[in-house]
Amino acid sequence: MLFDAWPERYDTWFTTPIGKLVKKYERDLILELLRPKHGERILDAGCGTGVFTLDILALGVYVVGLDISLPMLIRADQKTKGYPFYKVQADMMNLPFSDNFFDKVLSVTAIEFIDDARSAIKELFRVTKKGGCVVVATLNSLSPWATRRKTIAEKGKSPLFEKAIFRSPDEIRASAPVDGVIKTAVHFQKGDDPALAKKIELQGQLKGLKTGAFLAASWEKR
Repeated sequence: MLFDAWPERYDTWFTTPIGKLVKKYERDLILELLRPKHGERILDAGCGTGVFTLDILALGVYVVGLDISLPMLIRADQKTKGYPFYKVQADMMNLPFSDNFFDKVLSVTAIEFIDDARSAIKELFRVTKKGGCVVVATLNSLSPWATRRKTIAEKGKSPLFEKAIFRSPDEIRASAPVDGVIKTAVHFQKGDDPALAKKIELQGQLKGLKTGAFLAASWEKR
């Protein structure tokens, strides 16, 4: 399985100085769009190691963490001990839940590894209640981060990136059945000094740039 060897490496990246900043800005945007409320039942589709799951659980919600990789799920389960977190190993293209089951649905950096984004998002909508929201985040193809990862993949240095499909804000918008809100974050680069990165991020947010590495969309199910 493509992701089975990644749990340790994935989590370690977010403990580096620049990784911590990336996590902060990505988390802030996720919570802004998802708006978790106490008692809600939320699906985290493609939850990985649960990098953002704890921040959601801390707000008093119930989370079902779904991932195709068992090692990733085990790591997420270990992190969330004591919280109402329920792990499910499954493919997000064929969710094992009934229609209108969740109050809200979240999927972070999983759709990059799915060819048919429209069908994947349709499946996320299916399991969401009317009036609930679907939040999908991915690596923005307009970002230098995506360009760098494509170059790494072309050189054969990363089997993971070779499988990834990076999409633009317009492509993500066109993949959903309704209009929604699309924003980006992480306007700095991996090699930037963290102090400078904070200033770059502020400017990017103030200008409303659409080239941030982290692309997130939110749609309401009608």
